[in-house]
Amino acid sequence: MKKVIIADDEKAGRVLIKEYLEDYPELVLISEVNNGVDAITEINKFKPDLVFLDIQMPGKTGFEVLKHLEEIPKIIFSTAYDEYALKAFEVHAVDYLLKPYTKDRFNLAVERLNTENDKLGSLAQSILMEEPSYPHRVLVNHNKKLITIKCEDIIWIEAYGDYSKIHTESQVYLSNYGITDLEEKLNPKLFLRVHRSSIINMEKVKELNKYGKSYDVTMENGQIVRVSRGYMEAIKRITL
Repeated sequence: MKKVIIADDEKAGRVLIKEYLEDYPELVLISEVNNGVDAITEINKFKPDLVFLDIQMPGKTGFEVLKHLEEIPKIIFSTAYDEYALKAFEVHAVDYLLKPYTKDRFNLAVERLNTENDKLGSLAQSILMEEPSYPHRVLVNHNKKLITIKCEDIIWIEAYGDYSKIHTESQVYLSNYGITDLEEKLNPKLFLRVHRSSIINMEKVKELNKYGKSYDVTMENGQIVRVSRGYMEAIKRITL
């Protein structure tokens, strides 16, 4: 058994790691925190074998956390910022998970737990050269709990203040992420921003209706999404 701590200020990030850890009964989660100060306290208290560590957190950054530890456990960084990858391996991190990452990428990080330190330099370079990975599922709110839905089931996404509504064939879900955040996380080969308030799944488009110099997009569920003038160039991606 190996003790695990998760330190990530995003609840969705912590939930995803816990979900992926279910496939590894030998990795036992003993604590999770949402800021750097608590991370220091919990790591020094429990002396875990492995920490999934975010970099940009309130209180202390991930690197500042490491400076205050009595013993350094194995570290897998989990962050949305790629510019810290080389620095991460300077402190002998096991791996560097760049959000958004897939379950397969997470599994690879766990497999690297036994990677020898002298191999980490080339590992860092290979990670920096990796093609961006995009999630196959996203976390959404449903009946006061977080569930995952397949990205391929998303028909379109609608801005909803600081949040987003995700439309599927059978349900509309609320995401804690704003529409711009979702645009950055989702595969651009599949999802297209057509309005400041709308993203469509290009595989779920039923028809385009041109009027004047703009378009309406009719989706498979019958809903109509307006294409704004600022995104007219983007619509050419789904027209011949």
